[in-house]
Amino acid sequence: MTPGSDPAPESPLPVEPDLATRARDFRLRMAVIARETEVALDMTRDRYGRTVHEGAAAAARAHRDKAAVEAYATHLAPYTDALLDAARRALDELPPARHLAGWRAVLDGLAVSAAEIRRALNRPAAPGSAVRTQHAALWPHLAAWADHGSIASNLADQNHHQHHKAPLTDEEQHAWTERAQAAQQRGKLELTESWYAADGQPITLAHLVEDDDSRVVALQGDPDAPGWQVIGHYAHEYEAGQVLPAAVPPGVLRADVSEFNRPAPAPEVSLQELIRDVIEAQHAGDASNALLGATQRGYNAGPMIRLQELLETAGQFASALETVQGRQIAARLTALGRQIDCLTREVHDAAEDLGATVAVLPPHRTPVLRVRTRPAVDTTPPTPPPRNTSAHHR
Repeated sequence: MTPGSDPAPESPLPVEPDLATRARDFRLRMAVIARETEVALDMTRDRYGRTVHEGAAAAARAHRDKAAVEAYATHLAPYTDALLDAARRALDELPPARHLAGWRAVLDGLAVSAAEIRRALNRPAAPGSAVRTQHAALWPHLAAWADHGSIASNLADQNHHQHHKAPLTDEEQHAWTERAQAAQQRGKLELTESWYAADGQPITLAHLVEDDDSRVVALQGDPDAPGWQVIGHYAHEYEAGQVLPAAVPPGVLRADVSEFNRPAPAPEVSLQELIRDVIEAQHAGDASNALLGATQRGYNAGPMIRLQELLETAGQFASALETVQGRQIAARLTALGRQIDCLTREVHDAAEDLGATVAVLPPHRTPVLRVRTRPAVDTTPPTPPPRNTSAHHR
C-alpha cells in the first residue's frame, strides 16, 4: 500500500475521536517542522532579514517539504476521506449558523488538497530535482491541512463531545441573571473564559462572588451588552466543561491567513540599531539618517511605521470581536494610530531639519578609553602596604 492509498478493507477505520486525533497529530508535527525551518532560514539571512545564502535557504525549504510529506503520509493519508465524511455528517446535523457555509467551503478545499496529495503520493517522482519539485508543489496543500484541519477534526469530534446542557427553568434563569447583573455592577462578576458553541452562540464563564462565596456561572451573549443571561451555575470549571456545549475553532482576522505558509519577512532595521547609530554618530547627518530610517515608509518601512501598522491591525482585530468592549478598544487604537501618524510626520520633519544643520559634535566631547592598562606578563606586582591590625580606641 502506498502512503496515500486508502486502508485495506479488512483494516477497521478509526472512530471519530481517533480520526480527530490524527489531524491534531499532523498539525503538531507540522508546527515542529515549521519551527525548525524558521531557525534554519534565519541562519541564511543577514541582520536586516535579507536572504544572503540562497542555496542554504532552498535546501531548508526542500527539507521542510520532504518532512511535511512524510508527516502527512504517516498521520493523515489513509484517513482523510473518513475524517472528511465524519466532519460533513456532523456539519449536516448542526443548527443553522453564520459560520456553517464557511466551514463547508473549508471541508471542500481540504478534500481538493487531499486529492492532490494522494495523486502525487501514488505517483512519486524520480529521486533528485523532480521529487523536490513535486514536494514543493504539495507544500501549499500540506499547509492547508495544517492550518485548517482543526475544523474537520473538531466537527468529527462533535458527537464525542456533545454535551447535554442541563437547562434552567425560566424562573431560575431570571433569578440567576439578576444576581449576576447585580454582581457585575458591584464589580464582583469576574470573567474567566470565553468560547463559541457550534450554534454560533458565545459562552462566557465567570466567577460570581457573593458574601465571600464564589460560584461559577455560564453566560450567553455579550457580557457588556444588554440581553445576556445566565444559562447555568456550577461548583467549578470542570463541572461546567462537562455540561456546557464544547468550543468550536475560533475564526481568523483575515481569510487568507496561514500560520504555516507565511510570506518572507521584509528587510528592516531594528529600533535598537537606530539608537546605536545616533549614539555613535558624530555628524548631524548621521543622526538625521537614523531618524529618517525610523520614519521610512514602503517595503522597507521603519519601526514607527510598523508601530502604526500594528495599532491599525490590532484595532481591526478588536473590532472583529463584535463585542461592546471590542468596539470601544478598536476606537481607542484607531485614535492612537492617528496620533502615531502625526508623531511620525513630526519626527520626519525634525530629522530633515537636523540633517540640514550641517554640524558636527564639538571636540571637547572627548571619548573615554575603556581599555584598562595592565602590567606586563613578566612584571612583578608591587608589594602591597602592610596592614595595620592594631585596634583604635577613643
